[in-house]
Amino acid sequence: MAKYFLIFFGLALLFCTSCISHKDVLYFQENETASDSILQLNQQQKPYRIQINDILSIKIKVLDQENVSIFNPLGDGELGASSQENAYFNGFTVDLQGNITIPQLGDFKVLSLDTKEIEALVKERLLKEQFNEFASIFVTVRLAGLRYTTLGEIGNGPQTLFKERATIFEAIANAGDISEFGNRKDVLIIRQYPHGQEIHNIDLTQRNVMQSPYYYILPNDMIYVQPLKQKTIGLGANNIQTVTTLIGIVTVITSTVLLLSR
Repeated sequence: MAKYFLIFFGLALLFCTSCISHKDVLYFQENETASDSILQLNQQQKPYRIQINDILSIKIKVLDQENVSIFNPLGDGELGASSQENAYFNGFTVDLQGNITIPQLGDFKVLSLDTKEIEALVKERLLKEQFNEFASIFVTVRLAGLRYTTLGEIGNGPQTLFKERATIFEAIANAGDISEFGNRKDVLIIRQYPHGQEIHNIDLTQRNVMQSPYYYILPNDMIYVQPLKQKTIGLGANNIQTVTTLIGIVTVITSTVLLLSR
């Protein structure tokens, strides 16, 4: 009997620790009593500085658009290409030296500049080399999509959002949300900096996550969602799955003990 007691006691402990709790999968958790909350978003985000391998969309407009057609790539891109592929084919990719090349205008050093600074550079060269100072020129520079990568307990692979800025929740939703086995309390953001990569941690279960400096993602971010320990144990995400697995384990152990005791 002592053997059976130890077996069932051990399984009971395993059962208590194997299920994923309700709090493990909830975003924006707060106090037990529900109440309206007003949290100020972190608005201290600085303008994004262009990095190597970024793709820029540059549009130049004047009164007579035929005069600038050579500067503006065709919008259709490759036949049958998606929006992301069009951005790759028609955008201006920042090379390893931090430059982009615009037809007839030549190279521009854009590394570590923001889009407004690039607009000013392009307009200045247009006025200097292509038009007179009285020409009405309008230059728009944008990132050709906010590109990032997701790994772990989330839809894996390169992702793109066609927005100027996006929150971590928009990035996760775009990738198909975090699985029930994902650790929402410790999501890793691997971010690119001029000096290299840095890893930042963010807890998505707390409401004050909106005040985090990493609440807004940046281009080339990598979002890694670690698995909960329950996945490693492998007994199931909820009580039903766990009970089913435990019944199978108990059956096997009981049969083995009976055979050995004969």
